[in-house]
Amino acid sequence: MTASFRARTGLSRRELLTSVAAGGAAFLLGPPRARGAAKYTRYNATSAQGKTMLNSYAKAIEKMLNLPPTHPHNWFRNAFVHTLDCPHGNWWFFAWHRGYLGNFEQTIRALSENQNFAMPYWDWTQLPEIPATMFEGVLTPTSAAFDPYIKSYQTFFDYMNPVLTTFWSNRTPGQVAQLNLRQFPTLDAVWDQVKNNPMYATTPNARYLSAQNPKLDARTAAMCAPPTIIDGLKPTTFIPFNSNRTKSHTVPPTGSTTFSVLEGLPHNNVHNNIGGVNHVPQSDFGYMQDNLSPTDPVFFLHHSNMDRLWQVWIRKQERLGLPTLPEVPADRKAWEEDPFLFFINAAGTPVTAKAGDYATIGAFDYDYEPGSGEEVVAQAAPPAPPAKTRFSGKLRGAVGSVSVGTALLNQAAAGQPGRTLVAHVTLPHPSGPNAPRTFDVLVNAPANLTSAGPDSPFYAGTISFFGAMRGMTMDTTFAVPLTKVLANLKSGNRLGAGELQIRVVPQGVVRTGLATAPAPPARVKAVAVEVW
Repeated sequence: MTASFRARTGLSRRELLTSVAAGGAAFLLGPPRARGAAKYTRYNATSAQGKTMLNSYAKAIEKMLNLPPTHPHNWFRNAFVHTLDCPHGNWWFFAWHRGYLGNFEQTIRALSENQNFAMPYWDWTQLPEIPATMFEGVLTPTSAAFDPYIKSYQTFFDYMNPVLTTFWSNRTPGQVAQLNLRQFPTLDAVWDQVKNNPMYATTPNARYLSAQNPKLDARTAAMCAPPTIIDGLKPTTFIPFNSNRTKSHTVPPTGSTTFSVLEGLPHNNVHNNIGGVNHVPQSDFGYMQDNLSPTDPVFFLHHSNMDRLWQVWIRKQERLGLPTLPEVPADRKAWEEDPFLFFINAAGTPVTAKAGDYATIGAFDYDYEPGSGEEVVAQAAPPAPPAKTRFSGKLRGAVGSVSVGTALLNQAAAGQPGRTLVAHVTLPHPSGPNAPRTFDVLVNAPANLTSAGPDSPFYAGTISFFGAMRGMTMDTTFAVPLTKVLANLKSGNRLGAGELQIRVVPQGVVRTGLATAPAPPARVKAVAVEVW
């Protein structure tokens, strides 16, 4: 761990692991949850049980679409909860989405009249394409059933604005304070984001991927593949498994923020691939690329899988006797007590909750059918870390040179436990809807190589910005595991002598009116390498 870890905990990572082995971390953990004891099971969406659940899901969606917007369970009212309150790029990401999904799941259970309903998960590691059932009827937002509400922006505005105006006039003081922090001081500011960010899309453009083109693109599939998922589950502390700390889940980070591997790579790329960022020139973007993303029913299957991976990590931590929450008491208290004020329960009444309420599955009482990533639960504790665990790079344009030493580089390339290398790449947040939001990370590539995809030995990964809260002007750091690219470089005798050349290449085009042009070079602010 870095010096900042010692500052937060008073321990080095080596000391933490030693104390855990002696039982010293037991005070950080609650009792392990027995598997198989849950009342509800979230199944893989492609299983027979998962498909049965999707039938119930479709039945409830149809009811929610037909409810008037004044009803708290109206489909679009539910999506606006995410618009007004969702956190991304901070350490409340997993907890907030667990609360949102859990309350929504209970609503679907009631409306579908299936008392065993639990939200299926889409395991995009096993199936890097949208499940075929999600293109049937109301399970896709391109369905005719959505058209009366989203066929034009004016239609959507006229439908939702009256009820949002009423809601705005009746906000609690806590909601007012959080929306002000989120830079939504007025309802007009919300609609400006919806229209101009853009979050809204017409019915034909509501989802970029289609039944004829259901597959995630090669870069997104690579970020969902086993090497990325396994490395994303390796951290032994709350951060860096989670994205970094901020003052509140609703406040855009000041200065800089850091995405965890799982949030920054599979989560963001899946959203954007389905929503159409940089895919559909001269047309509206789909819903999944921004904060009205719950308009697309596939959102909840995507986040069920993200929640499943969080639970896999928790089970791994519990088995090893490692902490599942922030280690320092003051940090843990700050995380647990952050209030979530916008959820609606199955009875249609507001929920006042705190992050700590969702640290475990708790009252939602579900478990998961096993899926990708389960193997980490049985892995042994990692060995003590090397003497130095973070290496800063020197920048020249969009390329960072990082010296890590020949021995460590070869250990990482061989896949030795406790010697996983992770690149930290820092970029400014995109300014404006036309700015590039997706970038490839290449390692030790020839100077004249300007583009390389997952089939290239130099390809480490694709980083992707998701959404845009107002006021997001901070630098953003993405964590990119290097395990696979280092193994490829080693097999091709391209590993080098202890130094990594890490290059960042933008994807897509810049649009000005009807004209398009290649994206400008990436503005890289910093590059570093950390050992996990």
